[in-house]
Amino acid sequence: MASGDKRVELTLRGLALGCLITVVFTAANVYLGLRVGLTFASSIPAAVISMVILRGLKTSTIWENNIVQTVASAAGTLSSIIFVLPGLVMVGWWTGFPFWTSFWICVIGGVLGVMYTIPLRRALVTNSDLPYPEGRAAAEVLKVGSGSRDSSGGAEAKAGLAAVVFGSLGSAAISAAVGMRALAGEIAVWFRPTPTTATGLAGGLQLALIGAGHLMGIAVGVAMLVGTIIAWGVAVPIMTHLNPAATGTAAEIAQAAWAPNVRFIGAGAIGAAAIWTLAKLAAPVWIGLAGAIRASGLRAAGKGADLPLTERDMPIWIVGAVILGSLPPLAVLLYSFLTAGPLETVIWPLIAGGVLYVVIAGFLVAAVCGYMAGLIGSSNSPVSGLAILSVLGASLLLVLLAANTVGPTGHAALVAYALFVTAVLLNVATIANDNLQDLKTGQLVGATPWKQQAALIVGVVAGACVIPPILDILNKAFGFAGAPNLHAISDQPLAAPQAVLISTLAKGVIQGDLPWIYIGVGVALGVVLVVVDELLRRTGKYSLPPLGVGIAIYLPAAVTLPVVLGAVVGWTYDRWVSRKPHGAAAQRLGVLLASGFIVGESLFNVALAGLIVATNNPSPIAVAPEAFPEQTMWFGAGVVALTVLGLYLWTEARARKLPPES
Repeated sequence: MASGDKRVELTLRGLALGCLITVVFTAANVYLGLRVGLTFASSIPAAVISMVILRGLKTSTIWENNIVQTVASAAGTLSSIIFVLPGLVMVGWWTGFPFWTSFWICVIGGVLGVMYTIPLRRALVTNSDLPYPEGRAAAEVLKVGSGSRDSSGGAEAKAGLAAVVFGSLGSAAISAAVGMRALAGEIAVWFRPTPTTATGLAGGLQLALIGAGHLMGIAVGVAMLVGTIIAWGVAVPIMTHLNPAATGTAAEIAQAAWAPNVRFIGAGAIGAAAIWTLAKLAAPVWIGLAGAIRASGLRAAGKGADLPLTERDMPIWIVGAVILGSLPPLAVLLYSFLTAGPLETVIWPLIAGGVLYVVIAGFLVAAVCGYMAGLIGSSNSPVSGLAILSVLGASLLLVLLAANTVGPTGHAALVAYALFVTAVLLNVATIANDNLQDLKTGQLVGATPWKQQAALIVGVVAGACVIPPILDILNKAFGFAGAPNLHAISDQPLAAPQAVLISTLAKGVIQGDLPWIYIGVGVALGVVLVVVDELLRRTGKYSLPPLGVGIAIYLPAAVTLPVVLGAVVGWTYDRWVSRKPHGAAAQRLGVLLASGFIVGESLFNVALAGLIVATNNPSPIAVAPEAFPEQTMWFGAGVVALTVLGLYLWTEARARKLPPES
């Protein structure tokens, strides 16, 4: 810390509070992720909790609250290890989750993820126009919380805090109604356009997704709409026609075509768009790395005080030393996995290949994940799509290195090793996905980057301590779909959908029976989308982010359609209020309302997850029969629509009452 920088920011109490929140949120995320295949970002609810707890301390600041949310944000990202690690149990290689092995997978991958994003900060945060929806939302929440306390001031600060609170209450109320089965969780329409085809659309009745759409903007929303049309309006009908099903409802037939086939097209499109994104980032990343080296030189010359606080990254020599220092433990970790097994005859080529793959591919996925987080937010970023590409790359590498040497008898071990390497790489990706979002929040509130980077490492270690025992408990209690589950207590295993898919991919590549045609179609589509986007950008007015299109093909329509709707709602609201004298204030309050949508649902899900685990009941607050929500599907959609409309009208009315801006 430079002399003269005495403000309260990186404190022991902030780190301790962040670690406590991390433990709770990580446990909740692991369970929910294995149950339904989704995790929630913890930055915004952590910021709210931090402000509530530290509110009474006169010395607490917006920057200290930012450190708390930075530490706790590791919970929403590190828990994504559940997309891969349970695969080792599913393929029968593990029977449980050894603590130290699982711990070091999380720590090594997480620390590399933090280090890789440091030279990316200037390219993707400081000098980028990416929206960073959740980073902006967290910053607005922190500003409002700080302003409402520190300024007896601020009529807008008070109105903004009210927008966050009312948005949170509305979002939590809808989530509670869904949990009670008083409202449907989603609206879905499935049909058969012709006797040989089937398709449909679904949309989750979740205000958090609508809020995310508002924050990410209309360009990404349109791109996701295009992806949804390609997936469900074109690809699914074609797939169902080419592979007619003998029996089943329209919903079952359409979903059966999307999950194993169309989703791979989305993964291929994401891959092509990701490669193009990396190519475009080469120059900005080089400039950012040069800037980091210059900043390190100023510090070495005793001129560190000349750097603005918001440009003080962790010194680049420390970044390099930590990356290099992570390689021996990574090699030891891989050695411990391979030794005394059927792959021992090729152990050194496999270790070298695994280390190089994590180091090189890790930086690439860090850049792509950071870009996607900036584009659509951490919660909606398809990390599991990157996991698919990562396990494909790892499996292909292992086929080249060892498949002919070990023969068919070693295929099971190669599959397990591919999952093991991918687990480390996925942690690099997820933490990069989160860190740049946090650094955007820090930039907007004037925080010191190196302190956030140090805080996130603390969060990585805290989360890594929690994940192995939680996974082990859930494995013993429920087991996982497709796994032997010889000792599970329950006869209802956790679905763990991503881990099932990724394990299947690893087996398919190594055993040589993976249908590459769908991934190839996706790559070709991605190339077309890149060309279209570049042509549109030359107009200076329009764009069609190809990653947004690929993401919408890959993710379920129930997730993408509410985001598209939120983007349209936010764009319409902004245009409506922009013509009014209080338009700028109304737009700022709209951002806070959308942030509240995310806060309320996230906090409610944390509480509900704890109740689910405590009661061992997947529907602990249900008061209606299981079939009731489907019978009232359109009523639920009407309630959500009226709630959203009412809250936006209320927000505009609050802005109208604010004093005129000077």
